[in-house]
Amino acid sequence: MMKEVTQNSFEEILKRIKETRRNVFQKVNTLLVELYFETGRYISLKVEQEGWGKGVVKELASFIKEKEPDIKGFSDKNLWRMKQFYEVYKDNAKLATLWRVLSWSHNRSILSMTKTEEEREFYLNLCVKERYSVRELERQIKSGVLERTLLAGQKLSPAMKELPQAPMDAFKDSYVFEFLDLPPNHSEDHLQKALLGSLKDLLLELGKDFTFVGEEYRLQVGNSDFFVDLLFYHRELQCLVAIELKNEKFKPEQMGQLEFYLEALDRDVKKKHENPSIGILLCRNKDDEVVEYALSRSLSPAVVAEYETKLIPRELLRKKLNEFYELLENREENS
Repeated sequence: MMKEVTQNSFEEILKRIKETRRNVFQKVNTLLVELYFETGRYISLKVEQEGWGKGVVKELASFIKEKEPDIKGFSDKNLWRMKQFYEVYKDNAKLATLWRVLSWSHNRSILSMTKTEEEREFYLNLCVKERYSVRELERQIKSGVLERTLLAGQKLSPAMKELPQAPMDAFKDSYVFEFLDLPPNHSEDHLQKALLGSLKDLLLELGKDFTFVGEEYRLQVGNSDFFVDLLFYHRELQCLVAIELKNEKFKPEQMGQLEFYLEALDRDVKKKHENPSIGILLCRNKDDEVVEYALSRSLSPAVVAEYETKLIPRELLRKKLNEFYELLENREENS
């Protein structure tokens, strides 16, 4: 008993050490990023007021290196990035609480890979929430998560909009599985096995709030057994998420199977404190108008998404998003 008490005391001390180290690291990181912001402000003002150019900034970098050779990160290229960093965020104080908690590497990736304020705000929020590594962040930007999330949010079915958990940003219009290296003519079984074999990458693509529950999850209804391809739990939405895989174009009749699974999950698996289950029908491709018709009368909260086996060019996603916004505007004008 004495040994157990001592062990608990040791664990408590170790926990405090770890928490303090994390806090110290975060404070150091925040101070460093704030220093870069202030350095960028200084250079920006000098460029504007005294006409500093590339030559002067290069001299500044050489001066810092000569006087303090142990200080890293102040090359002329990085100094110009600091100037850009300041100029991008100087008039947007609300984003300061976000960029301050991210590392300089994270901030630099967002600066170099995004073009608009909307993009920067989205990825800053997402990175803080999901705690992405730099590699994970860059993958999400390259795969057009912003555009895919916005498209999904615009296409939520009436049943989805009525859910108590308000799943506005939890799903995507399309999912990108470039990490699977699938052949063009793959089967649903092949797709399922490949996804389970790359579960870490799959959870990054779905979102880190998704927790894997099981594959071929058995549902017993009456004297018959039914199997959900993939079952997850979403921590923030507090609900089960059933994923059905289809390596073909979406067909309206496929909704019946998914709705049946959701009903069985809610009756027999869902706990009392949890929200209604949500389904994702993941197809090889889809016709958005057919999907809209199929979901408009559906009583079950479901998402119909398509999956890609290669990264989708972000320009194509932006074009698709703009076309969808134009379609909505035309419908409003004609209604």
